[in-house]
Amino acid sequence: MKKCTWAVGNPLLEHYHDLEWGVPVHNDRMLFEFLVLEAAQAGLSWLTILQKREGYRNAFDNFNPEIVALYDERKIETLMMNPAIVRNRLKIEAAIINARTFLQVQEEFGSFDNYIWRFVNGKPLHNTWKTASEVPASSWISEIMSRDLKKRGFKFVGSTICYAHMQATGMVNDHTTDCFRHKELKKQYRS
Repeated sequence: MKKCTWAVGNPLLEHYHDLEWGVPVHNDRMLFEFLVLEAAQAGLSWLTILQKREGYRNAFDNFNPEIVALYDERKIETLMMNPAIVRNRLKIEAAIINARTFLQVQEEFGSFDNYIWRFVNGKPLHNTWKTASEVPASSWISEIMSRDLKKRGFKFVGSTICYAHMQATGMVNDHTTDCFRHKELKKQYRS
């Protein structure tokens, strides 16, 4: 079975590719998880983050934004000593700031899902890239999303991070057309 070239050869990447990448996510806790993980990934490989994902779940209270929003300096210091996560103070502080802002967005829109999916009119976009080199690092939608998130106070939400978030949470199907998942997702989650 043919799949996206980036996922071939590593069991962790293959598992993520085959079961998660590009599948629409409408659960707020999962959306928060991907916000934290995408921000942590800035400047690193996605494989590094996947390898630390379980460590993040444990360190960040299973990505519960209500709990993360209450983290204080003492908790930051504890996280800075945790080898199971990326020990970057700015990224850790961003996760806490983003949790607080995430809760504000939930209050304003009823859910983060309602807010974030409006950027694609509530439906996944199915691209038709033939090769991995065609897949962009960002889009005009991720640029608009980035500006809006930043305006609300979110951190580590540049256009490239927002596009990666869109890919991870199924807002966009960027599996190449020869990948078995492209057709499956397009059929299951019509635009």
